[in-house]
Amino acid sequence: MLRALAVDDEKPALEELLYLLRSDPRITSAEGATDATGALRRITRALDGGGDGDDGIDVVFLDIHMAGLTGLDVARLLARFAHPPLIVFVTAHEGFAVQAFDLKAVDYILKPVRRERLAEAVRRVVDLVHAAREPRPGPERPAAPHPVSAPAPASGPLAGGAEQIPVELGGVTRFVPIDAITYVEAQGDYARLHTEDGSHLVRIPLSTLEERWASRGFVRIHRSHLVAIARIDELRLDAGTTTVRVGSAELAVSRRHARQLRELLMRQARG
Repeated sequence: MLRALAVDDEKPALEELLYLLRSDPRITSAEGATDATGALRRITRALDGGGDGDDGIDVVFLDIHMAGLTGLDVARLLARFAHPPLIVFVTAHEGFAVQAFDLKAVDYILKPVRRERLAEAVRRVVDLVHAAREPRPGPERPAAPHPVSAPAPASGPLAGGAEQIPVELGGVTRFVPIDAITYVEAQGDYARLHTEDGSHLVRIPLSTLEERWASRGFVRIHRSHLVAIARIDELRLDAGTTTVRVGSAELAVSRRHARQLRELLMRQARG
Protein backbone atom coordinates (compact mmCIF):
# COMPACT_ATOMS: atom_id res chain seq x y z
CA MET A 1 0.00 0.00 0.00
CA LEU A 2 1.30 3.41 -0.95
CA ARG A 3 1.68 6.80 0.72
CA ALA A 4 1.55 9.49 -1.95
CA LEU A 5 2.27 13.18 -2.29
CA ALA A 6 0.79 15.12 -5.24
CA VAL A 7 2.40 18.41 -6.26
CA ASP A 8 0.77 20.92 -8.62
CA ASP A 9 0.50 24.71 -8.43
CA GLU A 10 -2.88 24.67 -10.18
CA LYS A 11 -5.41 23.97 -7.46
CA PRO A 12 -8.15 22.38 -9.65
CA ALA A 13 -5.62 20.00 -11.21
CA LEU A 14 -4.25 19.12 -7.76
CA GLU A 15 -7.69 18.45 -6.34
CA GLU A 16 -8.61 16.22 -9.29
CA LEU A 17 -5.38 14.25 -8.96
CA LEU A 18 -5.88 13.82 -5.21
CA TYR A 19 -9.45 12.64 -5.80
CA LEU A 20 -8.27 9.99 -8.25
CA LEU A 21 -5.44 8.86 -5.98
CA ARG A 22 -7.70 8.58 -2.93
CA SER A 23 -10.14 6.52 -5.00
CA ASP A 24 -7.45 3.90 -5.64
CA PRO A 25 -7.51 1.17 -2.94
CA ARG A 26 -3.72 0.77 -3.25
CA ILE A 27 -3.20 4.33 -1.96
CA THR A 28 -3.43 4.49 1.83
CA SER A 29 -2.82 8.24 2.04
CA ALA A 30 -2.56 11.05 -0.48
CA GLU A 31 -1.45 14.57 0.49
CA GLY A 32 -1.16 17.64 -1.69
CA ALA A 33 1.33 20.51 -2.08
CA THR A 34 0.85 23.58 -4.25
CA ASP A 35 4.52 24.43 -4.79
CA ALA A 36 7.94 22.83 -4.91
CA THR A 37 9.13 24.41 -1.66
CA GLY A 38 6.23 22.98 0.34
CA ALA A 39 6.72 19.61 -1.32
CA LEU A 40 10.43 19.54 -0.44
CA ARG A 41 9.67 20.41 3.19
CA ARG A 42 7.17 17.55 3.37
CA ILE A 43 9.53 15.08 1.70
CA THR A 44 12.41 16.11 3.97
CA ARG A 45 10.24 15.46 7.03
CA ALA A 46 9.41 12.02 5.63
CA LEU A 47 13.07 11.20 5.01
CA ASP A 48 14.11 12.48 8.42
CA GLY A 49 11.62 10.03 9.94
CA GLY A 50 13.30 7.10 8.21
CA GLY A 51 10.64 6.61 5.56
CA ASP A 52 8.74 3.86 7.37
CA GLY A 53 6.77 5.90 9.90
CA ASP A 54 3.45 7.67 9.61
CA ASP A 55 5.16 10.58 7.83
CA GLY A 56 6.68 8.35 5.14
CA ILE A 57 6.13 8.97 1.42
CA ASP A 58 6.52 6.22 -1.16
CA VAL A 59 5.80 8.18 -4.34
CA VAL A 60 5.53 11.79 -5.49
CA PHE A 61 3.18 12.66 -8.37
CA LEU A 62 4.91 15.76 -9.66
CA ASP A 63 3.91 18.49 -12.09
CA ILE A 64 6.73 19.95 -14.19
CA HIS A 65 5.82 23.58 -14.88
CA MET A 66 5.42 25.37 -11.55
CA ALA A 67 6.31 28.81 -10.26
CA GLY A 68 9.78 28.87 -8.75
CA LEU A 69 11.39 25.46 -8.82
CA THR A 70 10.13 23.15 -11.56
CA GLY A 71 9.27 19.50 -11.10
CA LEU A 72 12.53 18.59 -12.83
CA ASP A 73 14.42 20.72 -10.29
CA VAL A 74 12.68 18.88 -7.45
CA ALA A 75 13.57 15.51 -8.98
CA ARG A 76 17.24 16.53 -9.29
CA LEU A 77 17.30 17.55 -5.64
CA LEU A 78 15.69 14.30 -4.52
CA ALA A 79 18.23 12.29 -6.52
CA ARG A 80 20.88 13.43 -4.02
CA PHE A 81 19.19 11.53 -1.17
CA ALA A 82 20.11 7.93 -0.44
CA HIS A 83 16.53 6.63 -0.45
CA PRO A 84 14.22 9.18 -2.10
CA PRO A 85 10.57 8.47 -2.89
CA LEU A 86 9.69 7.30 -6.38
CA ILE A 87 8.60 9.94 -8.88
CA VAL A 88 5.76 9.98 -11.40
CA PHE A 89 5.57 13.12 -13.53
CA VAL A 90 2.08 14.44 -14.30
CA THR A 91 2.23 17.22 -16.88
CA ALA A 92 0.52 18.86 -19.83
CA HIS A 93 3.81 18.96 -21.76
CA GLU A 94 5.20 16.10 -23.85
CA GLY A 95 8.62 17.59 -24.48
CA PHE A 96 10.27 16.71 -21.15
CA ALA A 97 9.86 12.93 -21.30
CA VAL A 98 13.52 12.13 -22.01
CA GLN A 99 14.71 14.42 -19.19
CA ALA A 100 12.14 12.90 -16.85
CA PHE A 101 13.29 9.35 -17.44
CA ASP A 102 16.93 10.39 -17.24
CA LEU A 103 15.98 11.32 -13.67
CA LYS A 104 14.72 7.75 -13.12
CA ALA A 105 11.02 8.63 -13.15
CA VAL A 106 8.74 5.62 -12.86
CA ASP A 107 6.20 7.04 -15.29
CA TYR A 108 5.21 10.13 -17.27
CA ILE A 109 1.49 10.94 -17.46
CA LEU A 110 -0.01 13.58 -19.72
CA LYS A 111 -2.87 15.79 -18.57
CA PRO A 112 -5.81 15.57 -18.51
CA VAL A 113 -5.24 12.54 -16.28
CA ARG A 114 -7.40 9.52 -17.07
CA ARG A 115 -8.27 7.16 -14.23
CA GLU A 116 -7.05 4.11 -16.18
CA ARG A 117 -3.73 5.76 -17.04
CA LEU A 118 -3.14 6.77 -13.42
CA ALA A 119 -4.00 3.25 -12.27
CA GLU A 120 -1.28 1.87 -14.56
CA ALA A 121 1.26 4.27 -13.04
CA VAL A 122 0.22 3.21 -9.53
CA ARG A 123 0.67 -0.42 -10.55
CA ARG A 124 4.23 0.27 -11.64
CA VAL A 125 4.99 2.03 -8.38
CA VAL A 126 3.47 -0.81 -6.34
CA ASP A 127 5.63 -3.35 -8.18
CA LEU A 128 8.80 -1.37 -7.49
CA VAL A 129 7.95 -0.72 -3.83
CA HIS A 130 7.13 -4.39 -3.23
CA ALA A 131 10.37 -5.46 -4.91
CA ALA A 132 12.37 -3.07 -2.72
CA ARG A 133 10.68 -4.34 0.45
CA GLU A 134 11.26 -8.04 -0.25
CA PRO A 135 13.87 -9.42 2.16
CA ARG A 136 17.14 -10.39 0.58
CA PRO A 137 18.50 -13.88 1.25
CA GLY A 138 21.06 -14.04 4.08
CA PRO A 139 24.51 -15.58 3.80
CA GLU A 140 23.27 -18.93 5.06
CA ARG A 141 20.86 -19.18 2.13
CA PRO A 142 22.54 -17.49 -0.80
CA ALA A 143 20.51 -16.59 -3.82
CA ALA A 144 20.93 -18.72 -6.92
CA PRO A 145 23.54 -17.20 -9.24
CA HIS A 146 22.38 -15.35 -12.31
CA PRO A 147 24.28 -14.59 -15.49
CA VAL A 148 26.08 -11.28 -15.19
CA SER A 149 25.90 -8.76 -18.00
CA ALA A 150 27.18 -5.23 -18.31
CA PRO A 151 24.55 -2.79 -17.14
CA ALA A 152 23.09 -0.34 -19.64
CA PRO A 153 22.08 3.20 -18.75
CA ALA A 154 18.38 3.46 -18.01
CA SER A 155 16.03 6.14 -19.26
CA GLY A 156 12.84 4.58 -17.99
CA PRO A 157 11.47 2.38 -15.23
CA LEU A 158 13.23 -0.70 -16.58
CA ALA A 159 16.55 0.27 -15.05
CA GLY A 160 19.37 -2.14 -15.81
CA GLY A 161 17.77 -3.30 -19.06
CA ALA A 162 18.14 -1.99 -22.59
CA GLU A 163 17.85 1.79 -22.74
CA GLN A 164 14.42 2.88 -23.87
CA ILE A 165 12.62 6.04 -24.88
CA PRO A 166 9.04 6.73 -23.73
CA VAL A 167 6.45 7.41 -26.44
CA GLU A 168 2.87 8.45 -25.84
CA LEU A 169 0.22 6.63 -27.87
CA GLY A 170 -3.47 7.03 -27.17
CA GLY A 171 -2.77 8.36 -23.69
CA VAL A 172 -0.61 5.36 -22.77
CA THR A 173 3.16 5.60 -22.38
CA ARG A 174 5.04 2.81 -24.12
CA PHE A 175 8.78 2.22 -24.14
CA VAL A 176 10.66 1.74 -27.40
CA PRO A 177 14.17 0.22 -27.10
CA ILE A 178 16.66 2.63 -28.62
CA ASP A 179 18.48 -0.33 -30.15
CA ALA A 180 15.32 -1.06 -32.17
CA ILE A 181 15.33 2.38 -33.83
CA THR A 182 16.78 2.35 -37.35
CA TYR A 183 16.62 6.06 -38.12
CA VAL A 184 15.02 9.28 -36.92
CA GLU A 185 13.28 11.86 -39.08
CA ALA A 186 12.91 15.53 -38.12
CA GLN A 187 9.37 16.89 -38.23
CA GLY A 188 9.56 20.46 -36.93
CA ASP A 189 9.88 20.43 -33.14
CA TYR A 190 9.08 16.71 -33.23
CA ALA A 191 11.04 13.66 -34.28
CA ARG A 192 9.67 10.49 -35.84
CA LEU A 193 11.39 7.33 -34.61
CA HIS A 194 11.44 4.59 -37.23
CA THR A 195 11.71 0.91 -36.29
CA GLU A 196 11.24 -2.25 -38.30
CA ASP A 197 7.68 -2.46 -36.97
CA GLY A 198 6.52 1.11 -37.55
CA SER A 199 7.17 4.64 -36.34
CA HIS A 200 6.52 6.81 -33.28
CA LEU A 201 6.30 10.60 -33.00
CA VAL A 202 7.95 12.26 -29.99
CA ARG A 203 8.18 15.95 -29.11
CA ILE A 204 11.97 16.10 -29.02
CA PRO A 205 14.13 18.06 -31.51
CA LEU A 206 16.41 16.00 -33.73
CA SER A 207 19.42 18.00 -32.47
CA THR A 208 18.71 16.85 -28.91
CA LEU A 209 18.58 13.20 -29.94
CA GLU A 210 21.77 13.63 -31.98
CA GLU A 211 23.61 14.85 -28.89
CA ARG A 212 22.15 12.22 -26.54
CA TRP A 213 22.54 9.23 -28.86
CA ALA A 214 25.95 9.86 -30.41
CA SER A 215 27.48 7.37 -27.98
CA ARG A 216 24.89 4.78 -29.05
CA GLY A 217 26.01 4.81 -32.68
CA PHE A 218 23.60 7.33 -34.18
CA VAL A 219 25.04 9.73 -36.74
CA ARG A 220 23.58 12.78 -38.49
CA ILE A 221 23.50 12.30 -42.26
CA HIS A 222 21.23 15.21 -43.19
CA ARG A 223 19.50 18.11 -41.47
CA SER A 224 16.38 15.90 -41.51
CA HIS A 225 17.79 12.49 -40.61
CA LEU A 226 19.69 10.72 -37.86
CA VAL A 227 20.68 7.11 -38.58
CA ALA A 228 21.84 4.16 -36.49
CA ILE A 229 25.09 3.43 -38.26
CA ALA A 230 24.84 -0.29 -37.52
CA ARG A 231 21.50 -0.34 -39.40
CA ILE A 232 22.91 1.01 -42.67
CA ASP A 233 22.62 -1.76 -45.26
CA GLU A 234 24.13 0.05 -48.22
CA LEU A 235 25.97 3.24 -49.15
CA ARG A 236 25.50 4.52 -52.70
CA LEU A 237 27.52 7.14 -54.61
CA ASP A 238 25.87 8.23 -57.85
CA ALA A 239 26.71 11.31 -59.92
CA GLY A 240 28.00 13.23 -56.93
CA THR A 241 25.09 12.37 -54.64
CA THR A 242 25.27 10.03 -51.65
CA THR A 243 22.44 7.95 -50.26
CA VAL A 244 22.12 5.15 -47.71
CA ARG A 245 19.66 2.29 -47.56
CA VAL A 246 18.24 1.49 -44.14
CA GLY A 247 15.88 -1.42 -44.48
CA SER A 248 13.40 -0.43 -47.17
CA ALA A 249 14.12 3.30 -46.79
CA GLU A 250 16.57 5.19 -49.00
CA LEU A 251 17.85 8.37 -47.35
CA ALA A 252 19.85 11.24 -48.81
CA VAL A 253 23.20 12.14 -47.27
CA SER A 254 24.12 15.83 -47.39
CA ARG A 255 27.53 16.84 -48.71
CA ARG A 256 28.64 18.21 -45.35
CA HIS A 257 27.97 14.82 -43.68
CA ALA A 258 29.04 12.46 -46.50
CA ARG A 259 32.76 12.37 -45.72
CA GLN A 260 32.26 11.75 -42.00
CA LEU A 261 29.78 8.97 -42.76
CA ARG A 262 32.15 7.24 -45.20
CA GLU A 263 34.96 7.37 -42.62
CA LEU A 264 32.70 5.94 -39.91
CA LEU A 265 31.59 3.10 -42.16
CA MET A 266 35.20 2.32 -43.11
CA ARG A 267 36.21 2.19 -39.45
CA GLN A 268 33.26 -0.05 -38.72
CA ALA A 269 34.20 -2.38 -41.60
CA ARG A 270 37.76 -2.64 -40.22
CA GLY A 271 36.33 -3.54 -36.82
